Amino acid sequence: MQTTERPGINLDLNLTEKAAEQVRVFMDAESVSPESAGLRVSVMPGGCSGFKYGLNIEEQALEDDIIKDERGIRLFIDAFSAQYLSGTTVDYVSTINGNGFTFSNPNATGGCGCGSSFST
Repeated sequence: MQTTERPGINLDLNLTEKAAEQVRVFMDAESVSPESAGLRVSVMPGGCSGFKYGLNIEEQALEDDIIKDERGIRLFIDAFSAQYLSGTTVDYVSTINGNGFTFSNPNATGGCGCGSSFST
């Protein structure tokens, strides 16, 4: 798999094995090819704290995406999101309250109770 870098952008985005396993399940359910498809990890304005995370299975990267291979999963990240995601670990957890992806982001200075938005 290919990894592309962008000058001036240091992207250290990590995907745990549990998260990668769950992404494979979603990709299989959507019948997308792991050779061209991947997981878009994004940050968008919004949420209770100013920014919110986004995860989406996409069939192919956009022309200006940073593409990173993590545990056999292609990650697609746009330059805007990359500046907020460096050092972040994406995990998949199962608790008594439910299942879902979590983000451990060292760049976040605050967050909200729901855990899906953050501030810097």
